[in-house]
Amino acid sequence: MAIKLGNVTLERFRAFRKLRVQGLGLVNLITGKNNTGKSSLLEGIRILATGAALDELQDILKDREEYTTGPEAELSAGSDGGLRFSGLFHGFPDMAEQSEPLVISTDGDIHPREVSISVSWFSQKRDEKGNLVYNEHGPDEPEGVASIVIITPDGIRIHEIKTLRTELSVRQGRRPSGVGCFFIGAHSGESTAELGVLWDGIALSDNEREVVDALRVIDPHVSRVNMVGGHGSRHRRTAFVRTDRIPHPVPLRLFGDGMNRLFAMMLGLLNARGRLMLIDEFENGLHHTVQLDAWRIIFRLARNLDTQVFATTHSWDAIEAFQQAAAEHPDTGVLLRLASSGDQIVPTVFADKEVAIVARERIEVR
Repeated sequence: MAIKLGNVTLERFRAFRKLRVQGLGLVNLITGKNNTGKSSLLEGIRILATGAALDELQDILKDREEYTTGPEAELSAGSDGGLRFSGLFHGFPDMAEQSEPLVISTDGDIHPREVSISVSWFSQKRDEKGNLVYNEHGPDEPEGVASIVIITPDGIRIHEIKTLRTELSVRQGRRPSGVGCFFIGAHSGESTAELGVLWDGIALSDNEREVVDALRVIDPHVSRVNMVGGHGSRHRRTAFVRTDRIPHPVPLRLFGDGMNRLFAMMLGLLNARGRLMLIDEFENGLHHTVQLDAWRIIFRLARNLDTQVFATTHSWDAIEAFQQAAAEHPDTGVLLRLASSGDQIVPTVFADKEVAIVARERIEVR
């Protein structure tokens, strides 16, 4: 299988002054102590894979409570309009001052790309043909307006920060091109209502059976699953299952966090054909006794669907289960450990036999 991201470099992004990771695999498990950048690495990959799509940036800011709404937005708006972009940049620079761009890139891969995000000051006007023309200014020049500048292989996009909140709320345009990815957050699966679109992506296909087979890892009595509802703006979609122990369909929520977490991961993975699948805190909701089977499903589908997977974990059980599944799929699994060294984050990559040694010797990599 072609590895979509073999090398990734993040510069001036979050906690990373500069992080370069080489030798990534088809299925990658990211470990490390708290505050070493595991989730930040996933965020960087999301930004790179989606070409820094505005709605993806919005979701990332929301997840970190860096996107404020309501009265809080008015209190914290300042120069960034309540969108705390400074948190994306290493060292939390003042957005009212010129700063170096954050850059996320991959080179030597099947999809070499680079995304740059910076803050600058522009004025705009229409030329004689009606085209919008931007003129760059210094931060102290009154005609300049603070703007987010996004540079990707598709071109340059400039968004005035003061109007960006409105633009995000009404934006329905096409995303910039890129590899694309599906992201399953640390708490995805707590509500199945948000998974309706992913279900539609596999409904009435053979992949419905894949979802059922995965749920049977936890409850072997499950026979069918479906999403119900969603007609009209006030109606939520709910996942229902049939089992041979209950005479009528019941909500999936009744079966606990593990079933719902696995349901979310399966829908994301099955929709990620040919793209990237990102899972934050893989072990959440999954008892250690089912994690090996969950990893086996992920390894098999990653190969069959040509999908590269990145997951994070704090759990030794997840690492051991990952190693066992990786041993069954040679040249597929990579364990990546992030560790702090002074003010730097240092990556260590373990592949193939090295992963087995880590598990056998119980080398601390969490």
